[in-house]
Amino acid sequence: RRAGGSARSRRAAAPRAEASSSAMDTLLGARIVSPDGDGAIRSSVSKYYGETLSTSDDLLTSACCTPASQIPKAVRDALKAVPDEVKAKYYGCGSPTPCGIEGLRVLDLGSGSGRDCYVAAKLVGENGSVVGVDMTDAQLNVARTYVDEYCKDALGYKETNATFYKGTIENLKSVVDVNGDVVMIENESVDLIISNCVINLSPDKRAVLNEAHRVLANGGEFYFSDVYCDRRLPESLRSHPILLGECLGGAMYIEDFKRLCHTTGFNDPRVLAGHAIEVKDESLAELLGEAKFYSLTYRLFKLPDGRLETLCEDYGQFAVYKGTIEGNTHAYSLDDHHRLETGKPFLVCGNTASMLGETWLGKHFEITGDRSTHYGLFDCGPSPVAGGAGGGGAPAAA
Repeated sequence: RRAGGSARSRRAAAPRAEASSSAMDTLLGARIVSPDGDGAIRSSVSKYYGETLSTSDDLLTSACCTPASQIPKAVRDALKAVPDEVKAKYYGCGSPTPCGIEGLRVLDLGSGSGRDCYVAAKLVGENGSVVGVDMTDAQLNVARTYVDEYCKDALGYKETNATFYKGTIENLKSVVDVNGDVVMIENESVDLIISNCVINLSPDKRAVLNEAHRVLANGGEFYFSDVYCDRRLPESLRSHPILLGECLGGAMYIEDFKRLCHTTGFNDPRVLAGHAIEVKDESLAELLGEAKFYSLTYRLFKLPDGRLETLCEDYGQFAVYKGTIEGNTHAYSLDDHHRLETGKPFLVCGNTASMLGETWLGKHFEITGDRSTHYGLFDCGPSPVAGGAGGGGAPAAA
């Protein structure tokens, strides 16, 4: 059975993720520890989003809210046709749906009510496909209720190009379709993974990134928004039911998340956008003390081994943006410190050249130069949004 490109179907028991527990992952916040195990964490999250919250108005913080300024026009336009109930039960913290994705195979991790999947279904067009994975029945029911009508009537497609599976984002080898069949999302079967304020809820973030890397094809991207903290939180806060549900308890320290990316095959994580999160509830603010939280949109590219280096190296390359991505006629932002004007040569490090030229973005950019001559370390600057989270800084002249 097809799932994000291709899959195998079989009748089996409900999916269960394999934990990748380690003392280091626990220390770094990549694992949320509960005396009752990972199932208790998932049950708490599922109850919070399936029962405690009726709409986004019930949230106690701004963590699961998306600033309108971060939503591209193409996404805003697509949202106009999305059913109201789907939008009302949306709890995202960013806008993890890039433009220019026509024909791509998209996977949404923790798809919830399906809002981002509905938007992606329009942006990929009738020749693209979208798969959403979520573990909460109440949210899946909403997503599935309207999808056929939306694709065929609102978008005018002959066939529905979006589908939803029940499962955990730590184990994409066993997700359940609407008929109760268990399907496997195959290796390298996805071009783009999106996710919106979900990874922080996972009790095993290393497993999430490992699975994302497995299912992505070379040249694919994990493009997602999530919540991060300026420090490591104590274990007592990580599994606090309300803090966890509000996407704060499971938030990783930003630097630890970057370390996790490097160890799961995603070198040079880039930050595209971000904003500070407001804790509106006084009792929660007192629990959290001086800890500060941020919503960040990350871009993690999968390329063959060796194409993304641990540091940004100078090979004398430059990139030219063709101006061909919808809504980005005059310029395109790869991240928070690489904005390329249409037609203007832009000096880039080897990593950035590969991200622009050897991924799904490649048709929109022209890269000049190769890696045959090395000129030393590229003149990098820190990410202005995440204090060094970007990597691959642009030269001062940019």
